[in-house]
Amino acid sequence: MGGFFGVTSKNECVVNLFYGTDYHCHLGTMRGGMATLADNGFTRFIHDITNSQFKSKFENDVSKMFGTSGIGVISDYEDQPLIIGSHLGTYAIVTVGVIKNADELAQKAFQKRHTHFSEMSGNEINPTELVATIINEEESFEAGIKSVHEQIEGSCSILILTEKGIYAARDKLGRTPVIIGKNEQGHAVSMESCAFPNLGYEVVRDLGPGEVACLTPDSVEQIVPPGDTMQMCSFLWIYYGYPASGYEGINVEESRYRCGAALADRDDVEVDYVAGVPDSGTAHALGYATRSNTPYRRPFVKYTPTWPRSFMPQDQKIRDLVARMKLIPIKDLTKGQRLLFCEDSIVRGTQLRDTVQRLFDFGAKEVHMRPACPPLLFGCKFLNFSRSRSEMDLAARMAIKDLEEGKKDINLDEYCDESSDKYQAMVKRIGDKIGLTSLKYQQLDDMVKAIGMPREKVCTFCWNGCDKPGSCSSS
Repeated sequence: MGGFFGVTSKNECVVNLFYGTDYHCHLGTMRGGMATLADNGFTRFIHDITNSQFKSKFENDVSKMFGTSGIGVISDYEDQPLIIGSHLGTYAIVTVGVIKNADELAQKAFQKRHTHFSEMSGNEINPTELVATIINEEESFEAGIKSVHEQIEGSCSILILTEKGIYAARDKLGRTPVIIGKNEQGHAVSMESCAFPNLGYEVVRDLGPGEVACLTPDSVEQIVPPGDTMQMCSFLWIYYGYPASGYEGINVEESRYRCGAALADRDDVEVDYVAGVPDSGTAHALGYATRSNTPYRRPFVKYTPTWPRSFMPQDQKIRDLVARMKLIPIKDLTKGQRLLFCEDSIVRGTQLRDTVQRLFDFGAKEVHMRPACPPLLFGCKFLNFSRSRSEMDLAARMAIKDLEEGKKDINLDEYCDESSDKYQAMVKRIGDKIGLTSLKYQQLDDMVKAIGMPREKVCTFCWNGCDKPGSCSSS
């Protein structure tokens, strides 16, 4: 996925840039970077943060950085920020999103004969460098950003640090947030509003879909107005957004309470207590427990001081091992108990299967699961929040494959319909494979209502395959 933060200030900005960028570490897994601009030019540092905290890698760099403006980024795999020299001047750039047609755009650039790209491992092109190349083909940053939004398939939000100020651009359909903040010294731009309070910033507003603004210490100038259509990622509220953040004025933690309450409203199972799969399932569980008047307990506690995020390693066995090491069971809260867990989602289900088995090994009488969203049926085309190699790895797809006995041409519409027999069979197969006493997913309408955004303004592609507003009857 990834996240970025930028500051433009009347005074030195490095400390605010450092902490503001650090507040985005939950969004990325591989790289961190910062760049500042002072009278003597740009200073930049990039580090691998795969197995180390951002702060530990950059704390020595802060004393070497100077300037009143800067940008920082946490990314999945590419080195950022990039320092680019062009006819538009020298600038630093960071991007967040995914470019599905990167190879096609690169070949188009090669045809002009004066373009080259520095190759990353795996023969990949750095997407941020590709974005810079498209921008440099135009006569202004405004025209260049517009060209990026028109040409790419996927999504791309951008920060560009220049002598004039910071250009902040939200992706064309607003799939990711870009939020402006202000304090007495200047302005900041962030993907997570939780980065603002402890640094003394107040939220000014969210940029609209496709909107571009130029930030200086004294002003926020709209360069490109927002578009009319928004398709914001629902998973921000369900899973990867930080609880203290709000997007479009809707707080993440509160929306998760509402998700849990909606699950409870449609449930009649009798259990001894409710728990959340830490950390993102916790708020959903609190919402469920409060609405159902059922005690909330923690039969697992999460040990995080030395363990990295469980999905960082590419090898599934290592991911599973890390996940197991991080969750420490409490046998006294498990033995003889009927447990109900809330989880943000079930992706592959491999780690969850191990967790459930451990609960039964510790004497649990029943283990019920209530995910806060419907079954994931489609791999995301617009963001990099999951690094699954194939959507066929999804627990729902594997269950469908079993039920359809390997058929290739399968109509998935019935599997998206909560009232159909095929949907019920799929859910049962997933629950059986994981080893659950019962499994019941959130209904799509309930999830959208709990989020609090108009249905036409949130993306639900992962659940129903609809990639455009109104593109199918279930949108």
